[in-house]
Amino acid sequence: MGKISVSARDRVFVLTGAGISAESGLPTFRAEDGLWAGHRVEDVCTPRAWKRDPAGVWEFYSKRRAAAQRARPNPAHVALAELEARLGARFFLCTQNVDDLHERAGSARPLHMHGELAKARCERECGRAPVEDRTVPQNLAQVGYCACGGRLRPHIVFFGEMPLEMDRIQEEIARATLMLVVGTSGSVYPAANFVHWARQAEARTVYVGPEAPLNAAAFTHVIKGMAGEVLPGLFRVE
Repeated sequence: MGKISVSARDRVFVLTGAGISAESGLPTFRAEDGLWAGHRVEDVCTPRAWKRDPAGVWEFYSKRRAAAQRARPNPAHVALAELEARLGARFFLCTQNVDDLHERAGSARPLHMHGELAKARCERECGRAPVEDRTVPQNLAQVGYCACGGRLRPHIVFFGEMPLEMDRIQEEIARATLMLVVGTSGSVYPAANFVHWARQAEARTVYVGPEAPLNAAAFTHVIKGMAGEVLPGLFRVE
């Protein structure tokens, strides 16, 4: 297809997933040759795992932090940052990714619905805000504590926990006229439902990725290709 027109009346909601980070060298969730290989979700990414083995959880996420810090934004990240710069408040970026590649590409306001690798929060959920934390602990003794005395845990939404800021996400989807989804499998919920909610609001829906997602039928346009090749130049802002 040709360029996607964005008029002065459009509001754009963007959802990105693991595929856009994979183009920067970060393995997708549970990839056979990636950081998740050899680790059961139950052992490293559940509240029960944290209670049973916080050292093992931190060891896993320390490796993910180190990998994310080595990665660099790719042209897809840059293209989205440039679109945001042009649209301002009419652009909303929600990402399933926990790396900070969007921010490093220039995105000003990404919402990380699954948390952020570069932050930590209190295991007691005491109400204090997450703190920036780019350290790479080598053992549990190097992990800090909250002011309340609770141990800091990765600011990551574990399986079984509610994604962050869902009310705001639903509000943004309800008023969007164009939804762009990049690099997601369409298998992780509730994110896989976003396109259905957008269609109910009569928004145009566009998917970009190397393969069609499981929820491809819900999109008005499916563009197969690498995001770093497709997104630059994809939009015509009127």
